Amino acid sequence: MGSSGFSWKLNDHPKLPKGKIIAVVVLDGWGEANPNQYNCIHVAETPAMDSLKKGAPEKWRLVKAHGKAVGLPTDDDMGNSEVGHNALGAGRIFAQGAKLVDLALASGKIYEGEGFKYIKESFETGTLHLIGLLSDGGVHSRLDQLQLLLKGASEHGAKRIRVHVLTDGRDVLDGTSIGFVETLENDLAKLREKGVDAQIASGGGRMQVTMDRYENDWDVVKRGWDAQVLGEAPHKFKSAVEAVKKLREAPNANDQYLPPFVIVDDNGKPVGPIVDGDAVVTFNFRADRMVMLAKALEYEDFDKFDRVRFPKIRYSGMLQYDGELKLPSHYLVSPPEIDRTSGEYLVHNGVRTFACSETVKFGHVTFFWNGNRSGYFKQEMEEYVEIPSDFGITFNVEPKMKALEIAEKARDAILSRKFDQVRVNLPNSDMVGHTGDIEATIVACKAADDAVKMILDTIEQVGGIYVVTADHGNAEDMVKRNKKGEPLLDKNGNIQILTSHTLQPVPVAIGGPGLAPGVRFREDVPDGGLANVAATVMNLHGFEAPADYESTLIEVVDN
Repeated sequence: MGSSGFSWKLNDHPKLPKGKIIAVVVLDGWGEANPNQYNCIHVAETPAMDSLKKGAPEKWRLVKAHGKAVGLPTDDDMGNSEVGHNALGAGRIFAQGAKLVDLALASGKIYEGEGFKYIKESFETGTLHLIGLLSDGGVHSRLDQLQLLLKGASEHGAKRIRVHVLTDGRDVLDGTSIGFVETLENDLAKLREKGVDAQIASGGGRMQVTMDRYENDWDVVKRGWDAQVLGEAPHKFKSAVEAVKKLREAPNANDQYLPPFVIVDDNGKPVGPIVDGDAVVTFNFRADRMVMLAKALEYEDFDKFDRVRFPKIRYSGMLQYDGELKLPSHYLVSPPEIDRTSGEYLVHNGVRTFACSETVKFGHVTFFWNGNRSGYFKQEMEEYVEIPSDFGITFNVEPKMKALEIAEKARDAILSRKFDQVRVNLPNSDMVGHTGDIEATIVACKAADDAVKMILDTIEQVGGIYVVTADHGNAEDMVKRNKKGEPLLDKNGNIQILTSHTLQPVPVAIGGPGLAPGVRFREDVPDGGLANVAATVMNLHGFEAPADYESTLIEVVDN
């Protein structure tokens, strides 16, 4: 429909009333898996969530939260919070991050775009620097994309290339960094045979160097800056393979936490600091852990740490990492155009909206939910509340995080009766799950469940409706497994902890005294995913979803 004929007006649902207060609760990193001792959700005391599952079977089901269901390239791709909340809010499946990059690389379009043309102007006299996570984890980056980009850039005129590698060990097994560096070195050697001066210039572990997020610790970015831009680091090596092997020999060494290192030539000079006239590409496709570096590379006015030098470079992200900040201003691949999200429709149809989480997931329940768009649709009808996350500690130290505070804000918003939708994200099972601390993750799951109980009790008081779901799995499986599903052991016979997200489905539960009689989950949407939740929520608000939305999960049967 042309823009002239477009209307935000939604049709009324023929059988469901308007005006009920609806709580939408997203448990972050809360998947469904076999009960065992590594399933922290199963081990934890979670009476609220248990009661939803054991209640009416037609009001609890699982949906897909990974792979193609959320716009990722394959069903081997684990879900993540960004694409999960995009799907929950948008009601449709959009090609995401990695998939957009794959399409642009496969078609060669990436080399015709604005972003590439911009950095290409530096190829004649400058160096092309590629900075990112060296891993095939597929969460932040993928090795094969870096390999294609190296090949393509050299074919399009890059004569001098330096790669600044960040080792993973979080989305992939610890220890795999050595193999990834060897693979990359092999590729760079082939480029050198073709006359391209290509080598690794610096490196370090992702949690120690560059990849901080949400302005938690600028020192992480500074350590990366010192190595990548200034060519300075406490550790200097002749080769990256030697660097990673040597640094992994330290007691308790781990790929995630390797200290920064710089590669030097025979005279002890760094082989690839970033200088005036160079081009830089950050090749991660996922945004959250690139934004801080992007600010340091792009902002003239910057006070987070002393950059010492601010080189005049041409910088392009693999994608634009923040649509609101327009950061970076140049990027190789354009983002999915997510329009007409459920949040925008509902506000235009009189649904007053409250959204809340703590810092680490506040953007998910607002920006990502709203189609990668910051701010309010109609300020007078919306309120977004961010509770500051704990700062300067790892989340397993305080696994309860701000779950109680989030639940209290939701409770107050519901009882105020000022809002028709009260939407929250409870981050515990994801953020603590990422630390790999099983005991703490059990505490985290209980804290999230306590918060769910407070919200459900409040919905009971106002005669409202609840929709409880999740964005992807994490805490439900904390151990790495072989192809048969058996736990993997390390050489000392200890289990190998899984810190990443999973491929598991997530629950959706509906209920509350305001739920019309006869509402139940349909049985003809067996492959439903997160994107089906949006139409479901719209129905519960008393509206039909737009025709091109993924179908609703519910039906109303006449009793």
